Amino acid sequence: MTDQTTRSHAKADPSTLTLEFRHVHRLLDPAAEGVQTWQISLLADDETVARVRATRGLYWKAHNLHERIADEQSFPAVVADQLFDADGQFTPEYENFVDLPGNVLVVDDLHIDAPWDDPWVVAGLTSSIIDRLTDNQYAVVLPRVSGDAEMALLTEAAVLLSAEPFSDELLIIDTSLAAPEEAAHRVREQLRSRARYGGADPLSEDWDEEDEGEEVLTARTRAVLHLALQELSDQAWQEVSTLGDQPAQRSAGGLFGALPRVTWHQDGLWRRQMARAFDDLAADCSSSADVEPRSTSEEMALHLGIARAQELTRNRPRLVRDTVADLPEDRADFDWDACSDVLFQDHDVLMLLDDSLDGIEQPDNEIHQSLGMVNLAPHDWFAAFDPDQARDPDRGFRHP
Repeated sequence: MTDQTTRSHAKADPSTLTLEFRHVHRLLDPAAEGVQTWQISLLADDETVARVRATRGLYWKAHNLHERIADEQSFPAVVADQLFDADGQFTPEYENFVDLPGNVLVVDDLHIDAPWDDPWVVAGLTSSIIDRLTDNQYAVVLPRVSGDAEMALLTEAAVLLSAEPFSDELLIIDTSLAAPEEAAHRVREQLRSRARYGGADPLSEDWDEEDEGEEVLTARTRAVLHLALQELSDQAWQEVSTLGDQPAQRSAGGLFGALPRVTWHQDGLWRRQMARAFDDLAADCSSSADVEPRSTSEEMALHLGIARAQELTRNRPRLVRDTVADLPEDRADFDWDACSDVLFQDHDVLMLLDDSLDGIEQPDNEIHQSLGMVNLAPHDWFAAFDPDQARDPDRGFRHP
């Protein structure tokens, strides 16, 4: 592979990629009840850059899944011969190989253009196909080859997704196991990391340090974080009213029950100040101010705000789209992991959530002293780390 090709691979930005699934069959076609053939296109900025075929065999609908899949010819026929006998029953080898032998998904016939012909991109494509077309009772079968360059990319992708070798020709991903899902998460994180830097891979030899140092709080990221902090503020003030001076408890749920248990017995005034921490950070997000926690309470509030913002981008896409509709897009939008890395000086406050570290908030604790921790005891949560950056003491509260 030439240096030029390597560089083009490194700059292929995954954030531009979208998928199109196409499956067409006649309404009364009996063959469609047992096997479905999907054509999946990968598009970069609306231009098709890859195509792949996925053949889904539904064991409980097919009269003879061996014959039906074999009729597709090519690689599916190889799969049919190895997973099913002539009567369409599972082979003993296949029954012993997977936890829940049943439906199969065969992925093959990949055609992909440079610079997208990269195993991580193909693994991301394959992972999305698996998410769309299977549940936890599928065996996903991919080719195990080395000669054909494009098919070999499917082999490399399968390995990245924790596929196991079934034979000299087949790799199988058992969707009933946890390992493939964990592997898929690693693939998505790798692609998100590349997308953050416009396709550059920070771990490659072609990494240019000029690509680093982008603002993580883009306009759209800041807007969603503001929305998340507002939601948490509303929840906090509602619980302030409900709890009064009563202790919080994790079993009861709620925001204050999710805080470290060293805070559960704090009174209503303490909770009002904690609620105000969400308000202060939300105000920073809605202005041009730097979003930087100025106290332990704001560190915890910002951690919770980032977690809520991540939930919003995953679970409330319509709300997020409406929130950012008039704001410019940026390749670094919604990189919540980067926000957690960049917006804090340290993550000491999260150690309070570990019940095995009870007492770490006390200044005389050995770990506390060895790590130079400050302001972890609940009564110190609202003290400013830097007196020159303290909040206005006369700013009051959002609620009386």
